[in-house]
Amino acid sequence: MGVLDGLLGSLMGGAQGSGTTQQQNPLVLVALQFLQQNGGLQGVLGKFQQAGYGAQADSWVSTGQNQPISADALSQVLGHGHLAQIAQQLRLPQGETAGGLASLLPQMIDRMTPHGQVPADHDDVVARALAMLTSKTA
Repeated sequence: MGVLDGLLGSLMGGAQGSGTTQQQNPLVLVALQFLQQNGGLQGVLGKFQQAGYGAQADSWVSTGQNQPISADALSQVLGHGHLAQIAQQLRLPQGETAGGLASLLPQMIDRMTPHGQVPADHDDVVARALAMLTSKTA
């Protein structure tokens, strides 16, 4: 589980294991849930490609530098209704939610694809990361 521990720890600023992980960065949990509910890494990358943001999504998987995605572009990919639900769940303004996810999602995908390709067990990686995160926040 070392890779997942490193992933979660780096995404949450080292807060993992403190018992307050979800309070430290609730966007990590939301981003993992988004990945799981949309076909894992492959499904989410496909959503970005279909919306015209394939170059950005491909950069997150590759070993090169990650291209940014704007909060507006992320809103377009997620859908404004879905983003509004996430913002309400987090009790954050929709713009802040979109901005946070636009910053977090590329990092998360980058760290889940360290060798420049989506791993064969990407669904399992997402499920294990979610299980680890929720067990530490319970």
